[in-house]
Amino acid sequence: MNRLGTHLFVAATWLAAAGVAHADAVTDWNQRAGGFIGDARMGTPPAVRVMALVQTAVLDGVLAVTGKGTSVQSEAVSVSVQAAVAAANRATLLPLLPTQAAAIEAAYGAALAGLPEGPAKAAGLQAGERAAAAVFAQRAEDKVGTAESYRPHTTAGVYVPTSAVAVPQWPARKPWIMSTASQFRPGPPPSLESAAWQRDYAEVKSLGSRTSTVRTAEQTEIGQFWDYSLPPVYYGVVRSVALMPGRDAVANAWLYAIVAQGMDDAMIAVLDAKYHYNFWRPVTAIRNADLDGNAATDRDAGWVSLIEAPLHPEYPSAHSILAATVGTILQSEVGRQPVQLSTSSPTAKGATRRWSAIEDFIQEVGMSRVYGGIHYRFSNEAGIAMGRKLAGQALDRRAGAR
Repeated sequence: MNRLGTHLFVAATWLAAAGVAHADAVTDWNQRAGGFIGDARMGTPPAVRVMALVQTAVLDGVLAVTGKGTSVQSEAVSVSVQAAVAAANRATLLPLLPTQAAAIEAAYGAALAGLPEGPAKAAGLQAGERAAAAVFAQRAEDKVGTAESYRPHTTAGVYVPTSAVAVPQWPARKPWIMSTASQFRPGPPPSLESAAWQRDYAEVKSLGSRTSTVRTAEQTEIGQFWDYSLPPVYYGVVRSVALMPGRDAVANAWLYAIVAQGMDDAMIAVLDAKYHYNFWRPVTAIRNADLDGNAATDRDAGWVSLIEAPLHPEYPSAHSILAATVGTILQSEVGRQPVQLSTSSPTAKGATRRWSAIEDFIQEVGMSRVYGGIHYRFSNEAGIAMGRKLAGQALDRRAGAR
């Protein structure tokens, strides 16, 4: 969640990285929606929310024209599905991303141009539009606009940095899956007198410094790669599973919806924990180590992290909860099948990273924040544990709904 306003997502870059092959309409529209979000210069929490609304509407629209649990078996149903997906995306995205209206309308028009006129297309368009309207109605109590109440910690007359913190109101939102924002809140970070604090402080101080001499070239690449946090960097990994043989639009509508809702709840949960514990970032701790009461932590007054620290408290790691939520859902989806995951990142100049095990992806995302100098290992571990629990509940919810 770092410098998001400066990172543009260019759809053409992602299309090139993914190759020229296209999948079903659900998967292709997910990629288009990610492009619109990036071009709108949204921050990560609002962008994740947009994708949850979009993918939920898409699932409902697809189910309306196929029936619960039905695969795409005929050309007429295929036309209805493609129309429903396009309509659900358009009807959801237009009010959420008004600056991208022209691009959304162009994509919508291009998608419909290839579909034959007739009852199947009309039914799909109606289903998609109704699904989007229903999702907005269901989420009317989602308190995105709750007034901020965050109060900087200071004493009268003493200066504190005046940059606004990121979405402190997010824990007040209505979750999709969790019962409350605090349902998966972890225990507190380690005591500043503990061996765990001493160990993880020393690790990030050494590996995460902008001038580190112990961080490897690949670790630097990983830290910079995961400096990006908008939804497409995660949906690239989801797409790797969506493109596997034997899948269709119905299966992928379920997959993208449960991932999107899980990611949105992950942001609610992690921001609840962050603002509850209000734990300091490495750059603050390292520059003030003489104040932590631990003689084993040496101060470095000029220490700077490899990547810029996000504007919210440190504990737990948001990247870690997102990766664990996505990865756990994908692992349930593929079972013991071999996988080849990949995604690309604008903060790594469009470079692509690949994994042959989902757990490797999860662990890399977490450790990237240590290499970047903005998280401690214990925060990654807490975030991953939260994500696994959240994903488990999401999968249980889906099993009951299908």
